[in-house]
Amino acid sequence: MLQRHRREISLIVSILAIVAVLAVVAPGFFTFANQRDLMLANMPVLIVALGMVLVILTGQIDISVGSQFAICSVATGVFARMGLPTPLAGVGACLVGALMGSVNGALVAWVRIPSIVVTLATMVALRDGLRWVTQGAWVQDLPPGFQWFGQSQAASEVITAGCAAVLAVGMNWGLRNLAAGRVVYATGSSPNAARLAGINPRLVVFAVFVLTGALTGFAAVCNAVRFLQIPSNAGIGLELKVIAAVVVGGVAISGGRGTIAGTLLGVLLLGVIGPALTFLGFSAYWERAIEGGIILAAVSMDAVRVRSGKHADIVSAQPA
Repeated sequence: MLQRHRREISLIVSILAIVAVLAVVAPGFFTFANQRDLMLANMPVLIVALGMVLVILTGQIDISVGSQFAICSVATGVFARMGLPTPLAGVGACLVGALMGSVNGALVAWVRIPSIVVTLATMVALRDGLRWVTQGAWVQDLPPGFQWFGQSQAASEVITAGCAAVLAVGMNWGLRNLAAGRVVYATGSSPNAARLAGINPRLVVFAVFVLTGALTGFAAVCNAVRFLQIPSNAGIGLELKVIAAVVVGGVAISGGRGTIAGTLLGVLLLGVIGPALTFLGFSAYWERAIEGGIILAAVSMDAVRVRSGKHADIVSAQPA
């Protein structure tokens, strides 16, 4: 049991170690206001990470989520300024995200272009296209009922946290208990075996990209309603933080293995590191370097594990 959940246990130990250091050196980290700000800042990361889990479980990757996030944020504000109620503006942003995800998914699944190439191209094209359309201007003059979903700040925070919790619990249950969840794992473990079992791996890959786009749109909505203006450069660096959280949470970059629980711990660890550096007096620029190092370390661990497993299989197959 402990061996099966060693990644999650190591994450819990790491988080507790950071918390212990902060409790001694910087107790101000634990003020209610700071904890609330941390939660709100990392809620979009968590929501996008839920979609990224599905993408990586199928053996793919999507590094365009930061650009999608920016476009969906601007779309939310534009729809609201057109007179749509905030919930409908949010639905429109989710549809925009799903549309961008469908483009990625179609190119990966049916045109057979590697996902890293497709999403790198769309990351640049979407970001620069948005910059050209908006000329760098922020979305302003939002309707009075837009901020905080037209509710009080406290009520809006509860709504956002509740939606994220429902999504996480629902996805965790679905991956464990529904046929759709088993299909995602099967596709990432072995597309050929999945095909022989009657699964359409291309359709699965397309579907997870679409769902990730929709979740990115929802994350953008939850973030946009916090402000009176919406920046057109939102989501810069989001893809690195999301991928780092998912990979360090135990989702194998080669696909077929990982859990939502591990990803939640990964989001928590990455969310704590940046503010912890600030409270401990280190430069915030170290955060990106640490995120990159975490990705490299996690991928290296997975590579060693796979190599060790193959070696064990070869040894066991040899005659005595």
